[in-house]
Amino acid sequence: MAIESVGGSIISKIAELMVEPVGRQFRYMFCFNDFVKEFKQQKEKLVSEKERLQDDVKDAERNAEEIYEDVKKWLGDAENEIEGAKPLENEIGKNGKCFTWCPNCMRQFKFSKALAKKSETFRELLEKKSTKVSHRTHPQPIEFLQSKKFTPSKSSEEAFEHIMEALKDDKVNMIGLCGMGGVGKTTLVRKVGTIARESQLFDEVLMATVSQNPNVTDLQNQMADKLGLDIRGSSKDGRADRLWQRLKKVERMLIILDDVWKVIDFQEIGIPFGDDHRGCKILLTTRLQGICSYTECRKKVLLSPLPEKEAWDLFRINAGLRVGESTLNTVAREVARECQGLPIALVTVGMALRDKSAVEWEVAIGQLKNSHFPDMEHIDEQRTAYACLKLSYDYLKSKETKLCFLLCCLFPEDYHIPIEDLTRYAVGYELHQDVESIGDARKRVYVEIKKLKDCCMLLDTETDEHVKMHDLVRDVAIRIASSQEYGFIIKAGIGLKEWPMSIKSFEACTTISLMGNKLTELPEGLECPQLKVLLLEVDYGMNVPERFFEGMKEIEVLSLKGGCLSLQSLELSTKLQSLVLIMCECKDLIWLRKLQRLKILSLKRCLSNEELPDEIGELKELRLLDVTGCERLSRIPENVIGRLKKLEEVLIKTN
Repeated sequence: MAIESVGGSIISKIAELMVEPVGRQFRYMFCFNDFVKEFKQQKEKLVSEKERLQDDVKDAERNAEEIYEDVKKWLGDAENEIEGAKPLENEIGKNGKCFTWCPNCMRQFKFSKALAKKSETFRELLEKKSTKVSHRTHPQPIEFLQSKKFTPSKSSEEAFEHIMEALKDDKVNMIGLCGMGGVGKTTLVRKVGTIARESQLFDEVLMATVSQNPNVTDLQNQMADKLGLDIRGSSKDGRADRLWQRLKKVERMLIILDDVWKVIDFQEIGIPFGDDHRGCKILLTTRLQGICSYTECRKKVLLSPLPEKEAWDLFRINAGLRVGESTLNTVAREVARECQGLPIALVTVGMALRDKSAVEWEVAIGQLKNSHFPDMEHIDEQRTAYACLKLSYDYLKSKETKLCFLLCCLFPEDYHIPIEDLTRYAVGYELHQDVESIGDARKRVYVEIKKLKDCCMLLDTETDEHVKMHDLVRDVAIRIASSQEYGFIIKAGIGLKEWPMSIKSFEACTTISLMGNKLTELPEGLECPQLKVLLLEVDYGMNVPERFFEGMKEIEVLSLKGGCLSLQSLELSTKLQSLVLIMCECKDLIWLRKLQRLKILSLKRCLSNEELPDEIGELKELRLLDVTGCERLSRIPENVIGRLKKLEEVLIKTN
């Protein structure tokens, strides 16, 4: 009896388990349309999630973040499954809607089963999707890559050996590399950084540019970025403390501080040094030998200009002169001697005179010998470098290339110049008047940038989207731009709090750059009848005076970071073509409709409302609209964008 009871329960259980599979088999036969519907829904969800994840990945890659391997795998799997579903989709398209019963029921049974299986695969894949796509990478030592334009010299090799010996000496914790501007100090310490890292002489090798007007916050950010340390939002002291604690954990480290002009307070920055960290060594570069004494460098290394033979070899290579060529050798050697062994001068002048005629070489030597800089006659080596770089500028072929070069000096010293910003200024400045579209203007700017990089007037950075200017080159660019011919006034990134009263006249001024400062007040009004470009950065709580722009009726480019601005104050600035506002509180947006020539409008982190103001739709010439960082912005009304017939680009990332 017990055995019968057990046998009956087993049969009952088997029957129970059979009910669901049998029911599913019948569904495969008679519920074909349900399987089609489920298949389409799951596939659409997967396509949407894949596209959304791809957008997140692109954003992360733009921020130089590393994508998780499981995210890459998920995207690959999703793509494969979507592609693999196409035969099923084609079959659905052929059959149309099936009846619940058809003559070829076995075919329909198999098709339904295949759809169900694929839908389940889609569902499982969606459940595996990761919410976090990337992480900040420990930055690669890109800054230590050597310039291809410069070749090693005996002087640089000797200096390199002295520095490497000092780095291995436990008694030496600070090394100073001295040399005149343009002699190759930065190139040399980059090589030192590369070798020190590759040989694992140190656990960390960091490099930061100090410059003539050091900014503690910027120095902290440079080092934190290279360490992968997030110190945003902290006070200056808070950043210093976090950096200090992070660096204390590194047993052996080398910190390279490039272009030092003043004594540095390491504690203020957050660098544990000396008794605070015996494993920290500092290598600094400077033009001023006194800095090495003031900072108590235990080892001082001098980098001298190139001797005549090495200078001639470097010059000849860049000028494209063959060995033994006699036609130009005499005058070419004379030109090379005028460069006085400075690599930056030898390279830029050589590139400028490449493929030039004998007459042009003769003219060039005259220009170099007769160049005159009254305020630096007592500093002969600097005068030499300036004369050589000015000659290189004069030999740039087009006025567009020259003006693009001068626009680069509007940014602070050692700044990573965004080519996109240059494009927006160039469009407003009408640098290429025959270009209609933003895309074409951007291409033109990239072409000019390439020409300038080819002749070493601009330098590469870690990304293709930015360029840099050697500080000596920037000094020359500022001198040229400040001449009566151009009328630039440039006081960018020098820590100004007040409007520079040293500027006596604005009558002939065409361009003013005060970016990279924190102005706490502006004049009530300025008479700048010829001003075309104004770049400003003010304190975030400051109100821009209502009459500030009244005397700037010719202005075409305005960039303002910080402050509070009433757009009514721009009602007379009807020639504006590029308006770039960053972290600026904007009021009276109705006055935007007065700016009918506006081609570029950037409102980065400015808008506080949830949808675009209707007034933007009045800008009939608008080509580019940038509202990135406007966190509350969630809707773009169709009646706004639809009226912008010439609009080409909209940037709307909100976080």
